[in-house]
Amino acid sequence: MSQILIVEDEVRVAAFVEKGLRKNGFTTEVAADGEQAIFMAQTGDFDLLLLDLGLPVIDGWTVLRELRRRGEKRPIIIVTANNDERDKAAALAAGANDYITKPFSFSELLTRVQAQLGQ
Repeated sequence: MSQILIVEDEVRVAAFVEKGLRKNGFTTEVAADGEQAIFMAQTGDFDLLLLDLGLPVIDGWTVLRELRRRGEKRPIIIVTANNDERDKAAALAAGANDYITKPFSFSELLTRVQAQLGQ
């Protein structure tokens, strides 16, 4: 069973994603800010991270760069309201494996998660 870290400060979005993933056989944990995300990613046994860019304490851009700087190899999918093409390109260049914009359908998110996990 794959474990996913959901890094999302919006409680409703986090709950929606968590519920859907659990219904599809994944185990999940949620980090509500960037500082917590870095700690959990480094200490937890996650197979994939879903990362919002607009986070409190430490923003998602910094989380992404810091995790990659520390050698984090697990897939990271950016989940954000920002649909600017330059930001998509910048996130992928910074080490993100995929990028999905809010609002999104859960089926699209699930397909992207499964693709990153090779399922």
